[in-house]
Amino acid sequence: MGELLEKKACESRLGAIDDALYAIGGKWKLKIIIALKEGNQRFNELQRALDISARMLSRELKDLELNGFVARKVYTDTPVVIEYELTDYSNSLSEILEALSSWGIRHRKKLIEERS
Repeated sequence: MGELLEKKACESRLGAIDDALYAIGGKWKLKIIIALKEGNQRFNELQRALDISARMLSRELKDLELNGFVARKVYTDTPVVIEYELTDYSNSLSEILEALSSWGIRHRKKLIEERS
């Protein structure tokens, strides 16, 4: 019985990690979120800041919007202006971003020390 419960807990945890990686995984999603922490930006501003193709940026912004991290604001003045901004929900990633950043610094340091 205990082994079955452990297997279920493991499967549940793996499922949760899959969900998280689906929502924020990949090379660009977290970078886009970090870039938008500087404030609302237009598509071309994000593209230049991240050096990302228009096609990839468009796809990633749609995914981030679908998952509730980014909002697309359309200003109908002439000319029409579209900006992207972080939602309040994106703040739920703060701990993850901090942990990834800290780990990345330690990991880079470890690799440099091992190679010198």
